[in-house]
Amino acid sequence: MKDLLRVLGILTIGVALATSSIAWAQTYTSIDYPGAQLTVLAGGPNPQGTSVGYWQDASGVFHGFSLTAGGVFTSFDPPGSIYTVPNGINPEGVIAGGYIDASFVSHGFMLSEGTYTTVDYPGAPGSILTSMNPSGEISGFYCSDPACGETGGMDQDHSFVLSKKGGVFTTFDPPGATSSEAAVVIPSGAVVGVYDTLAEATCDTVCQGYMLFDGRYTTITYPGSQFTFATGANAEGKIVGAYYDPVFGVYHAFLFSSGVYTSFDFPGAIFTEASGINPANVIVGAYVDSAGNEHGYIRTP
Repeated sequence: MKDLLRVLGILTIGVALATSSIAWAQTYTSIDYPGAQLTVLAGGPNPQGTSVGYWQDASGVFHGFSLTAGGVFTSFDPPGSIYTVPNGINPEGVIAGGYIDASFVSHGFMLSEGTYTTVDYPGAPGSILTSMNPSGEISGFYCSDPACGETGGMDQDHSFVLSKKGGVFTTFDPPGATSSEAAVVIPSGAVVGVYDTLAEATCDTVCQGYMLFDGRYTTITYPGSQFTFATGANAEGKIVGAYYDPVFGVYHAFLFSSGVYTSFDFPGAIFTEASGINPANVIVGAYVDSAGNEHGYIRTP
């Protein structure tokens, strides 16, 4: 999944302090890969407490990493990768993500017990994987731009789910969408993601979240916001992401549970997004501090 900070560009974010509408009972832990220029937690944690994300080295290259509940970081890159972004990790520890090769083509990948498998949508210029549920269904999206927009090219994306049995790709977009990205497929088979309705293939202003379940689409829109980025969900169907607050002109994270939206921010952050939530309601994501530096975080109930 292209996380919100990558979509918007970190330099476009304002410096107004975000406000939170939740109590401060939650525990927030800032996460930084040792020596990284920036750190993002993009998926997880799984029930064992392992999260995945990516970090940027001093030369500007992105690498994937896993982080265990015990605080152990492990960096990784698929063979031939010059840019690695993991997006999710399932209960069995299988990691799904995307990487760009030396020809600037984006591929989906799975990492299981040290073995990498490349998975590309047939005939597509570029592909990215975002999750695998316990049944073996895989979510992702394919791209019109070979690098999936990561090198600045115009890009339109289309969601897909890859079945376990028979390896059948099913592609889809919410009604009226010009572009969409499936972010996660949960155990029930429901898919959560984000879509755009502008022909310009941009997500800067009008993206909305979606859930597809049993052939029916539900739009995920934070009340009063024209921009909602749904990026994660757990087995109970609780959804997390980010939305734009038009009053304060900043982006906040949100949790959508039982029909109720709850806004929250990492303390003191000027930007917060949530990217994953596990069965214990532990949330991971990324935030930008008042100095403009990007970090990962873990939010524990």
